[in-house]
Amino acid sequence: MLKSINQWCFPADTPLERVVSASADAGFEAIELNLYEPGGIGLTMDMSAAEAEAVGRLVSGGGLRLRSLSTGLLWQHSLSSPHPEVREQGRRVVVRQLELAELLGADTVLVVPGTVNAETSYDQCYERSQAELRLLVAEAEKRKVRIGVENVWNKFLLSPLEAARYVDELDSAYAGVYFDVGNVLLYGYPEQWIRILGRRIAKIHVKDFKTAVGNGGGFVPLLAGDVNWAAVRQALREIGYDDTLTAEISPYAADPLQAAYDTAHQLGIIIGGTNG
Repeated sequence: MLKSINQWCFPADTPLERVVSASADAGFEAIELNLYEPGGIGLTMDMSAAEAEAVGRLVSGGGLRLRSLSTGLLWQHSLSSPHPEVREQGRRVVVRQLELAELLGADTVLVVPGTVNAETSYDQCYERSQAELRLLVAEAEKRKVRIGVENVWNKFLLSPLEAARYVDELDSAYAGVYFDVGNVLLYGYPEQWIRILGRRIAKIHVKDFKTAVGNGGGFVPLLAGDVNWAAVRQALREIGYDDTLTAEISPYAADPLQAAYDTAHQLGIIIGGTNG
């Protein structure tokens, strides 16, 4: 498995050149970039192909691989929104992810499928988001880039059996799960999810979590929470997963870049099962 880091592990104003150089220096083998609105640092909705290719050269020139793309834009442009114009913009976001992933050689894009809330019931979220993803799967198949539906704190897809059913119903090799180990700990066991999802897992996000806290303040550095990393590692080996483990860790307030160095070391322990 490859040690990978998400761009969000650095302060939002960190120049991309510094993100790449610090990631490589820390010992990461891959990086996950995020898609932003115009004006963001890195990949944006309005950038040209030439600008995107320059980002790709920056990453490869730094000795890193770009295996996947993420985005936070689907929280505001939800694929489960009751408003058609919002869902349409969400589709544009995913299409842009797929375009850039194909251009840059990444094989997976992370997609938050929708959100259950006061205006969108659970069944409506299921139906609307699946309808949108069925349209997007055709684009994914055309570009040979996999859509990874992420398990996030969106009150949706709360069991591995349901998550498996959800992607199976999309009926495409280019629809899978982007599994986040730390996100599931509040209501499940990641090693069980991994075994049940199996081949459906396109990519893995890693973070750690203290269940006694029970809210967003419970996310902690790797190895400092309640994830049973030995069990997770064994489950990943059983399903034959050998792709990226991408850290999604908040930067330290006192020394933002140090988080990347610590996380690379912790990932080495998680992957290798030893502190030596």
